Amino acid sequence: MKKRAAPGATRTDRETRERLLHASEQLFAARDFRDVTVRDIARAARANVAAVNYHFGDKLGLYREVLQVAIDAIRETNEAGRRAAEGHAPAEKLRRYLAVFLRRVLNPEYETVHRLIQREIDHPTPAMDALVEQAARPRLEFLSGVVAELMECDPGDPRVLRCVASTLAQTIIWIRKNPIAERLGFVFKPTPENIEAAARHIADFSVAGIRAVAAQKPTSDRAR
Repeated sequence: MKKRAAPGATRTDRETRERLLHASEQLFAARDFRDVTVRDIARAARANVAAVNYHFGDKLGLYREVLQVAIDAIRETNEAGRRAAEGHAPAEKLRRYLAVFLRRVLNPEYETVHRLIQREIDHPTPAMDALVEQAARPRLEFLSGVVAELMECDPGDPRVLRCVASTLAQTIIWIRKNPIAERLGFVFKPTPENIEAAARHIADFSVAGIRAVAAQKPTSDRAR
């Protein structure tokens, strides 16, 4: 959620601050952090250039607050997925979590959030640490726990991380528009029914693969 203006701020201060946040959110989602200037932000927000420093300290401070909104959206998705999975067997946990994840990611309301995150991934800034620790790591830890349950092993087993990576990699073709895939016949309409079917497919495919990996002997044993 967006941080509130400091106590005692005037109505004009609050309005200016909100305009700066909204304008910079759109600009940072459209262009790399380094390509957006304070003057660009001030112009789009109809504010004085000095207002950025007054409200946020500097451009990076403003960017951190904008990115935090996106991070909080991911955290909400993580928590919603956890709640949906709670109390179920590991395979069903995975399916339910993926269904929540796909519904959120494919919701047009979150388009700006996704673009902000992708910009940060493509061109990291000092704000990357917050994205990793508050959003990415909790997701990884939850999915690692589910995979470890399926494999009946410790979450620190190297195979667990590889299986989590393989599971998440399957979501990419469903959540990103890909003109090559579309020309090859992969067209996905994000209706509730299709999202549920996609989540079930990814979960079923992943569970089968995870169990196959778990059943394999260690590489050193197979080489003998």
